[in-house]
Amino acid sequence: MIVLYLLLAAVVVGLIGSAACLRVVRQFERGVVFRFGRVLPTIREPGLALLVPFADRLQKVNMQIITMPVPAQDGITRDNVTVRVDAVVYFSVIDPVRAGVDVQDYVSAIGQVAQTSLRSIIGKSDLDDLLSNRERLNQGMELMIDSPALDWGVHIERVEIKDVALPETMKRSMSRQAEAERERRARIITADGELQASEKLGQAAEVMSHHPAALQLRLLQTVVEVAAEKNSTLVLPFPVELLRFLERSTPPETTKSTGGGVPETTETTADNAVPALTTRAQGAAVSRSPKEAGSAQPQWGGLPTGCADPAWQP
Repeated sequence: MIVLYLLLAAVVVGLIGSAACLRVVRQFERGVVFRFGRVLPTIREPGLALLVPFADRLQKVNMQIITMPVPAQDGITRDNVTVRVDAVVYFSVIDPVRAGVDVQDYVSAIGQVAQTSLRSIIGKSDLDDLLSNRERLNQGMELMIDSPALDWGVHIERVEIKDVALPETMKRSMSRQAEAERERRARIITADGELQASEKLGQAAEVMSHHPAALQLRLLQTVVEVAAEKNSTLVLPFPVELLRFLERSTPPETTKSTGGGVPETTETTADNAVPALTTRAQGAAVSRSPKEAGSAQPQWGGLPTGCADPAWQP
């Protein structure tokens, strides 16, 4: 019976010892063994790792790419604009021994370096670079973080600036600037269109001057376009040259008789001279006083009164 108890005790001790000297390393991990406090140069690969009981201690290091957000940092750009910028850093361990021995907590160390590098990038950059030229800033920040990280056995895979928060006053100023820029471009485009239209109209005028029938055809086409809109009023342009031609070709008025009195005559010269003043006689028996004769209004014939000589006095 005592022998059986001894065998059971040996089995239990063996199981405990086996559990103490066997470890499982997963595929994305690497094992660093410390024997009596000294690190062994051999790295335990994924699988079952055998350790010396009570002498070895296994530290597992994650080899996956770690995504670490960088808290938003307040800073002043080189052109004196206050901004708030946050970023994200992607890194992985390339040397498990150095990552486990040379630095106490490599994740926290990378986070602190990323924050200081982000503030440095903000102070060295202009606002326009932060908004439009982020690729260059990402590369510069990656180099700044990767320099100390290589000594810790960590490689920086990628750095991205996520967002740039601006003050409300700066947002309004940029909105007004963008609106003014769009207005400027709109005016330039409009002026360019007017210039091209004037050039084409000048060419059309030259063609119409050589071919007068083209002007008449264009006039008829305009009338057709206006009439197609079902308008109740049709506006027909009348050339001034035609009015002048009719004025020159109108014959002078003939002598008109008002009865048995003195005939009323109208004299018109070729160069639109002043028409003669005419009087109407009501009969030989009708007499007028000098006052009445002075108040008699002259009668004009021929051209309108506006064409009379202003030097004439009745």
